[in-house]
Amino acid sequence: MELAPTIEHTRLKPDLTEEQLDSLVHEAIDFGFHGVCVPPFWVKRAHREAGNTGIKIITVAGFPFGYSLTETRLDEISRVIDHGADEVDIVWNLSAFRTGMPWCKIDLARCTQAAHARQRIIKIILETSLLTEKEIAEGCRICAEAGADFVKTSTGFMGGGAEEKHIRLMRETLPASVGIKASGGIKTADQAMKLLRAGADRIGTSSALEMMQELKKSRVKKF
Repeated sequence: MELAPTIEHTRLKPDLTEEQLDSLVHEAIDFGFHGVCVPPFWVKRAHREAGNTGIKIITVAGFPFGYSLTETRLDEISRVIDHGADEVDIVWNLSAFRTGMPWCKIDLARCTQAAHARQRIIKIILETSLLTEKEIAEGCRICAEAGADFVKTSTGFMGGGAEEKHIRLMRETLPASVGIKASGGIKTADQAMKLLRAGADRIGTSSALEMMQELKKSRVKKF
């Protein structure tokens, strides 16, 4: 199993600069990562920098708390696609879910429909560190029924992050047609590979370069 093609090279911190954004894109190209995950503001520039290299431009909506109005999210999704986003990661409305409102699935379905109408991938972030295992399983079912392409573990902004046990639970619960993105606190190649073996399809991380160095050193030691 090769790690690089699963990586979404991520920088979502509010102090991201133009120079860092450009470096992020060119690093993704050089290492053959799946793509870059950047703030909505930087999607247009990232798309321009990536050109026709095949690197995917990923961004976020309703981030990082997920309690924005559906109409606001729909507008975000539309605008980032206009700017060149290939994939959009949205945070589900945990507040609505915890309240037991059926609106949670309706909200997600409207968002997935908006992305799919433009032939774009949509991922739904559960924030697994805030959920019980029962809630994770129920969240996965809601996301799948709403039409999600991927279910994602975490934003990385709420503490906690991707855990093998949660990835296994998600894989057991989700249909094979729905992928899993592990993100949040993934710092090493060894950790990322364990998550992939547990059932993840994508790795979202801001430590991709360190992971590549780790893999390079391990290969050198073998020889």
